[in-house]
Amino acid sequence: MQISPSVRLIAQAPDCPYGRLALFGVRRMAAGGICDAHAAHVFFTGFGIGFRRPLLLMRAFMTEMARTSTRTIAVAPCCCPRITEAESAILTALGLAAEDPMAAHERFAGLLGAPDCASVTEGARAVAMGFADCGMPLATAE
Repeated sequence: MQISPSVRLIAQAPDCPYGRLALFGVRRMAAGGICDAHAAHVFFTGFGIGFRRPLLLMRAFMTEMARTSTRTIAVAPCCCPRITEAESAILTALGLAAEDPMAAHERFAGLLGAPDCASVTEGARAVAMGFADCGMPLATAE
């Protein structure tokens, strides 16, 4: 698989293993659909027996992002050690969602091209809280 020349890779993937887990989930679900078995397996491996809640919340978040977006969101292949601008915005907004939902909403509005994306922001808050409740808080990727 090759990355299109129009996709800019801007930074290294997150150092935090929890951010990398979220990034992998976003990439696999974007490429293989929300029921992707690889994403489910990684969530099971990462979260153990409590994997269902974060997996379900990530699936709902990805579905809502796809439904709301008026733009194409560029994601890199799972093996890529760098992230795209869109992935950076998603990870940053996920990190902000629980503590500063207004800042997360602004990030999502810019990324998705939708001025009203409250459902995406609430989905991101649920994902961030699900990760945190399992002992894997998502740090802001700035």
